[in-house]
Amino acid sequence: MRAISYLFLSAAIASAAPVELSGIYPHLSFFNDERECGTGAVVPWGDRLWAITYAPHSPKGSTDKLYEITNDLQLIVRQESIGGTPANRMIHKESNQLFIGPYAIDKNRHVRTIQYSKMTGRPTGNARHLFDPAGKIYYATMEEGIYEVDVHTLNVTELFRDEEVPGDARRMEMAGYHGKGLYTGHGRLIYANNGERGRQNRFPESASGALAEWDGKADKWHMVRRNQFCEVTGPGGIYGNENPDTDPIWTTGWDHRSLILMVLDKGEWHSYRLPKGSHSYDGAHGHNTEWPRIREIGEGNDLLMTMHGTFYKFPKDFTPAKSGGIVPRSNYLKVIGDFAKWNGCLVFGCDDTARSEFANVRQAKGKIASPQSQSNLWFMQPEKIDDIGPLLGRGALAVDDPLKKGEPTDPFLFSGYDLRGVHLSHDGKGEVIFEFEVDKNGTGTWEPLLKLPVGPNMETFHTFTDDQAGAWVRVKVSEDVAKGNISFIFRDKDARTEKSDAIFNGIAASGSKDLTGGLVRARDGEKRDLAFAAVSPDGKDIGFYLLNEKLELVRTENPQELDFHKKNTVIPTGMLTEDAASVIFSDDEGKKWRLPKNAEGYENGGSFGGNRIAREVATERDLFNAYGTFYELPSRNAGSFSRVRPVATHNRAVHDFCSYRGLFVASGVATDASADNKHIIRSDDGKAALWAGNVDDLWKLGKPRGKGGPWKDTAAKRGEASDPYLMTAYDKKTLTLTADKDIIIRMEVDIAGNGTWVNHKRFEVKAGQPLEHVFPDAFSAYWCRFTTSADAKVTAQLAYE
Repeated sequence: MRAISYLFLSAAIASAAPVELSGIYPHLSFFNDERECGTGAVVPWGDRLWAITYAPHSPKGSTDKLYEITNDLQLIVRQESIGGTPANRMIHKESNQLFIGPYAIDKNRHVRTIQYSKMTGRPTGNARHLFDPAGKIYYATMEEGIYEVDVHTLNVTELFRDEEVPGDARRMEMAGYHGKGLYTGHGRLIYANNGERGRQNRFPESASGALAEWDGKADKWHMVRRNQFCEVTGPGGIYGNENPDTDPIWTTGWDHRSLILMVLDKGEWHSYRLPKGSHSYDGAHGHNTEWPRIREIGEGNDLLMTMHGTFYKFPKDFTPAKSGGIVPRSNYLKVIGDFAKWNGCLVFGCDDTARSEFANVRQAKGKIASPQSQSNLWFMQPEKIDDIGPLLGRGALAVDDPLKKGEPTDPFLFSGYDLRGVHLSHDGKGEVIFEFEVDKNGTGTWEPLLKLPVGPNMETFHTFTDDQAGAWVRVKVSEDVAKGNISFIFRDKDARTEKSDAIFNGIAASGSKDLTGGLVRARDGEKRDLAFAAVSPDGKDIGFYLLNEKLELVRTENPQELDFHKKNTVIPTGMLTEDAASVIFSDDEGKKWRLPKNAEGYENGGSFGGNRIAREVATERDLFNAYGTFYELPSRNAGSFSRVRPVATHNRAVHDFCSYRGLFVASGVATDASADNKHIIRSDDGKAALWAGNVDDLWKLGKPRGKGGPWKDTAAKRGEASDPYLMTAYDKKTLTLTADKDIIIRMEVDIAGNGTWVNHKRFEVKAGQPLEHVFPDAFSAYWCRFTTSADAKVTAQLAYE
């Protein structure tokens, strides 16, 4: 065997290796005729890789398929396919079958199908049976249907009725909505959901989701916790626990504060909290989350966990008595539904391009003709999992929450990041002591770490030193607090420089006029290609091209289609402006947000007089492109612009971008781009070109950086706060303040990304004398803003390096 790109293939088929870019094989793309085409499960079985896709809310079937992928990467669509919204998978050892979606697959790859007429619902999880594990399994649906299936006959018994099925049979009557994980152990069937119905689901702070358990006999389920939960699994993983009475069960969830990890051990539940790498998953309806997993990838005692945009090492023997060893590995942008190790590679099933924007419509994206829904697999060498996005973790134990004297909080992950800091504040009238305790080795033994006095009306920020370390940390307060804040900000040192990776060679520099741009769009209607209307910087048409699965960019003469394409990919104007202080974005609610400036060349819309600033590049996730920096932009129901995060500063003349067959495709290629870069796709007539790769390649464009602030020689009014200015995910930070009179300037920071503003620092500025403040390496916040003690002409500028 020898390696061909990311997948290990035999030498006999090496010469026929398909086209691949950054672990994406375009010919392996999945399509359907629905509003979304997510990958619900990927499982190696019977010398093949099996995958299923799902449509949104299709409890009785859809145009989605069951796929069989051979070792030489042939994609086989199984004729037994009935679609739906499946994301369940389980290997039943006794019968030697893979259950994936509504399908049962034996060792000889024979497929049997459970029709939705017999088992209506959106299957989300499987579990071993409590009383007949050799002969039956459980199925759970997203609308809380619970079924019992005979593994031999596939006969179905309804235990709790799915909401889609009319009738008076018993219902689970569980809080929350949008079911996810299912598992058995300790004499219980455990089920999680991660959403909520109704208009309140627009707000991440609303009560949402639940974790519940059932003994297999009672009429009702027992509520474990009222929060959003997703994965439920144990060390047995896809097979089920080998020792169901004693093996632990883990479940991952979250609320607006932070991630939640719970473990069932010796019959009792225990809770922990972890930081979030991304807020793109935070919608209270649960739809933005897909299916986070904890799965075996062949790394000995370590499993791989995905949750809120972070890859983690997760120990197989995690229990309250042995809770050390969770290690964050990297951040990512892709939306991942499932993953497995196959033929020496990690394979991630993604959710890439949806026909519907769902609740993620915003003016900055404009009105773009809908693509056909499509997704793809992402192949990766296992050792690369640590080299994707630099680690950032943000999370809280309290966000304007009551804190009781002497009562410890949940434990919060305290290891795995280079730089660790915490923001503390309260609304009390006197000093409150925040006492930190540490569990150094994850044994459940707590000892004092430090005490921090926090006065009224001013936050305390603390940088943890290297010797202030351990597996978990928790906090107690010396007095009752009505509104307390304990907000952690963790990150790794960003080793990136301003230099981009060589794969981006050929994307033109900002301000360049020697390039081709143009509007790009994945087409609909089973065309399965990408349309590209190439233009020059002076607005002249170069040609109309179609990009196919072989990544051939072919010129086509179709005036009618070209006209439709231009009218339906218009780039909105006026959404992004600048002044002397910084870049300004106004959101759909009319709120102004300020961002750093970078290189020259973006004035008046850049090289083309209007570059794309926002577009969905993974389902319900946008990429924001402003003055030379790409940002991750959560959907409008997951925090939206208040929780935007810089990914990389590129300072390139990117004109337009979109997703296609799992790839990130961009226009703005220099006319003299080298033909040696396989990421540059040239047209068949040599007049146009596109760049294509993986959206997670964008981390390699360069370290986020820039200069700017809310004020520059601005007439500031006493007590009136400036516009918010972005602060999160930048490395070295320096503030410079000037004023035309002696004045006090207060700096406030938003420590939770939701408008939780606290007073951070008070600066006494002398007239005409610049005051420079260098922030500690570990210090960060989501946003900062400033107020003055008197009317004055003021400058507040920050340099991020």
